[in-house]
Amino acid sequence: MKSFITLVTTLLVTACAPLGGPMLASGSTLQDTYRMMGEPAMRWREADGGEQLVYPRGPMGFQTWMVRTDAAGKVTSVENVMDMAHFARIQPGMSQDAVLRILGPSYPGWTIYYKARDELVWEWRYCDVWSEPARFNVLFDGSSGKVRSTLSQTERLSQPWGRGDRREWCGR
Repeated sequence: MKSFITLVTTLLVTACAPLGGPMLASGSTLQDTYRMMGEPAMRWREADGGEQLVYPRGPMGFQTWMVRTDAAGKVTSVENVMDMAHFARIQPGMSQDAVLRILGPSYPGWTIYYKARDELVWEWRYCDVWSEPARFNVLFDGSSGKVRSTLSQTERLSQPWGRGDRREWCGR
């Protein structure tokens, strides 16, 4: 019975453990990255031989970690891209692939196509600067796949029934 309790406790602690990100330091290996964070949701090979790996923490999490490695497989940077500095890089006319390279994939359940406007909307969840759960939307032209505009609002404002103050969800 004691070993069963130990097993259950270990599984619960592991399930609640931080999912990489800040624990992964520059200089770590690609193998360290996989061990700590698992397989990436997306990856790109860089011109210098390094890689860009994407780790969304969802499906409806508040963080997406971009891990960059050099050609030798050493981690050169780890950053959460769900912030206003990265959102500001999304500009009208950008391709969907360019948006993915900056923000990673959005939550598929929130992707919406508006036929009357020929508009595709991708949505990400993040914690804004006031520690409020918020949503960031990128609106694409449905035909060209190019960015038309962006929109950001707190979750309280996006819910018609109002959900109250959920700042504790952002852990700040």
